[in-house]
Amino acid sequence: MEQEKLKVEIWSDVMCPFCYIGKRRFENALQQFEHKDNVEVIWKSYQLDPTMQNNTGQSLNQYLAERKGISVEQSVNMHKQMTEMAAELGLEYNFDKAIIANSFDAHRLSHLAKAHGLQDELEEALFKAYFTDGKNIANVDTLIELGIAVGLDADAVKQTLNTDTYAQEVKHDIYQANQVGVRGVPFFVLADKYAVSGAQQSETFLGALQQTWNEVAISSVNGPVCGPDGDC
Repeated sequence: MEQEKLKVEIWSDVMCPFCYIGKRRFENALQQFEHKDNVEVIWKSYQLDPTMQNNTGQSLNQYLAERKGISVEQSVNMHKQMTEMAAELGLEYNFDKAIIANSFDAHRLSHLAKAHGLQDELEEALFKAYFTDGKNIANVDTLIELGIAVGLDADAVKQTLNTDTYAQEVKHDIYQANQVGVRGVPFFVLADKYAVSGAQQSETFLGALQQTWNEVAISSVNGPVCGPDGDC
């Protein structure tokens, strides 16, 4: 009899620096988990700023400074700390190259990738495109390129992006986030009963996986998150 999968749902936004860090820390934990082959990871949509307008003329440092009411220098220093944290995990953050963009269409593409078993690959490609390569993740051509690169059918990608396909699925994920009390991302829910909030250390994720596998009672731990108010 086939072992039932341990479901791990991850609410995340493509433009959330802690989400990319959390992804890598979780992956490192998963590699150490004895039952890793029986874990199913599902990425759930979340938008830190649903009203964000695509803006290729403003730097991320300027945007954060205006949003939080701080100086550009303070914004640069905050991003420097996150860059160093990411580097410890082998991730390259180039905040000076990042392009301000609404992530809604990227989330729609993620749902298409999920339908074809390529969601994790696409999420990785989206994070790298935004944080490392300075690509516009709201640009249709960019999203088509990323979708094809991970193995999605070109026509399916174009059809999705040129219509409102999966828009309701994105909105439903965000509604679910509100229902389960998500106040920042990344937010991990294991087997519908164990919550881990934030980019925890890999040891914490590993412990959560082991406890959930052994049907431990509901528990919750908190770590650094990006909130809708722009705090990171």
